[in-house]
Amino acid sequence: MRVMLMQESGNDEPAFRCFLCFGEPNHILTIKPGGFVTIPCHYDEKNPPQKKYWHSDNDKSYIYTNTTEENLSVIDHPDQSLFTVTMRNLQSKHTGHYYCAVETDGQSTDIFVLYLQVQSAPDVSVKSSSVSGHEGDNVSVQCFYSSGYQKKTKQWCRYKDKSCYRVGRTDTSQNSSVQISDDGRSFTVLMTGLRLSDSGWYFCSAGEALNPVQLTVIEAEPVSVTTEKEKWRFCLSQN
Repeated sequence: MRVMLMQESGNDEPAFRCFLCFGEPNHILTIKPGGFVTIPCHYDEKNPPQKKYWHSDNDKSYIYTNTTEENLSVIDHPDQSLFTVTMRNLQSKHTGHYYCAVETDGQSTDIFVLYLQVQSAPDVSVKSSSVSGHEGDNVSVQCFYSSGYQKKTKQWCRYKDKSCYRVGRTDTSQNSSVQISDDGRSFTVLMTGLRLSDSGWYFCSAGEALNPVQLTVIEAEPVSVTTEKEKWRFCLSQN
């Protein structure tokens, strides 16, 4: 995490000096050349920041929310207290450090730090970066990892509250059941008894390598109850 004091720079790029800087990014994301990725950046819902932006160490760029370019979009979702960054057509030149950052009262803070590596064989990948299921149903996500990560800890984590599940089964009264099975080449996450509150962003991880997944839980349709009188009316109408 880095905390920076902001200074007026007279242009769109925030000028700053480091007030409190420590720690290296412990999240690594690997993507195939030509691929794309969407990264969620959560911020405090009780004290929304005045500005939100995506910062690249490569070109020292600062891309503020609600900006759309050819291969990059940074979109705010205030109803979810997050903004998303979508990078497309990734190439080796895009390898480097990136930061989700927010600014409140002139102070800028990194809320998520990431090292992006563009390479032919991703360390951790998913079959689909977006999955959905109906309320009460089940959903599964398959997460693949390279041979170098076989002995690393495998986890399924939620971005919002940093809650993580490892191999095994976890049941609580407030959350869906989560089970993770590992076959030595990939691990599969099975979520059963989906709740609407399970919707959100998660990531598969093996060690420090991760890949984001968006889960959408669709509200169950109400079950219609046919009365005996309605059944008789239907039968009579067919005669």
